[in-house]
Amino acid sequence: MKQATMINSAADAAQKAVADKIYSPRFYTTDFDAMDKISIEPVRAEWDAMMAEYEADDNRDYFRRDASFAAEVRELDAKMSPEMKQEFLDFLVTTLTSELSGCILYNDIKRNVSNPDIKRLMHYMARDEARHASFVNSALKDYGLGINAGDLKRNKKFTFFKPKYVFYATYLSEKIGYARYIKIFRQLEAYPEKRFHPVFRWFQRWCNDEFRHGESIALIMRANPELLKGPNLLLIRFFLLAVYATMYVRDHMRPALKRAIGLNPTDYDFEVFRITNEIIKQCLPILPDIENPAFQRNLDRISYCVQRGERAAASTGLFGKLGKAFWNVAGAAVFVRMYCIPMQSNQLPEFTLMQPSW
Repeated sequence: MKQATMINSAADAAQKAVADKIYSPRFYTTDFDAMDKISIEPVRAEWDAMMAEYEADDNRDYFRRDASFAAEVRELDAKMSPEMKQEFLDFLVTTLTSELSGCILYNDIKRNVSNPDIKRLMHYMARDEARHASFVNSALKDYGLGINAGDLKRNKKFTFFKPKYVFYATYLSEKIGYARYIKIFRQLEAYPEKRFHPVFRWFQRWCNDEFRHGESIALIMRANPELLKGPNLLLIRFFLLAVYATMYVRDHMRPALKRAIGLNPTDYDFEVFRITNEIIKQCLPILPDIENPAFQRNLDRISYCVQRGERAAASTGLFGKLGKAFWNVAGAAVFVRMYCIPMQSNQLPEFTLMQPSW
């Protein structure tokens, strides 16, 4: 990790969270009036079962540090290399920003709609994301790097998304988030000696929250089938590739993190893609053809373009600006080529809900 992106103070962590880069988590707002008109009646029975799960709140007391947490941090921190520690801090800041993004959006929707179904769902999802964010922030505070959520909300740029964009992005982010976390949890379950921070002990039930959030959005989309057909298939295609590519780029910008727990970043990402593809068959009529050799070639090219653009951006003067612009355009061109790779068709099942069984 280059010095320009080092996280050595709370100010550095806040700056990282505020940063507006193509692969950075964003904050969103939406059309609340349109959101208010969403109906879930065609899936009412499954919806009510899902709401009962939220109400039961199995994780109510889960996100609390146990007595050994602080001691484990001190013991394991001394064993981390400087590079490894920077990548881990970057992971924590990015994760916190993502969790706060969901928390803020869901709270804003809850406050601005009257639709009781949407209002209730957003209450539960915001509750969960707030717990996750607080838990991650406590880990940052161990290093003196805690981030003020209020300041971040005031200082970070917001992006407007139509409700259907919110559904596509949230569904995919929650499902790929589940796949990422459960793969890490299973790896460290098998090789506990590779766990370099206690936060990973919480990943199994944490990722089940993510899975449940995705289930809720899947029900909304299945209840409104126009979101899954016609021109909207072009949007789904875009969001699928954007979410997959963003994960790939992030993981290849901090490869030491995965290698420390015994995972090859590329192999890990493609295993996450395979799990995610299996899950999203519940809801999406098209899937990325991740076994097509052109898919990985284009991901590698996008990752290369982003890293070259980062190096150019770190340079001062005209050449740095021109270099950044060039690599941004090059990366966009590669994404267009990847967009043209044929997708796989998928026949949707009769019932939507799944269990997190990976």
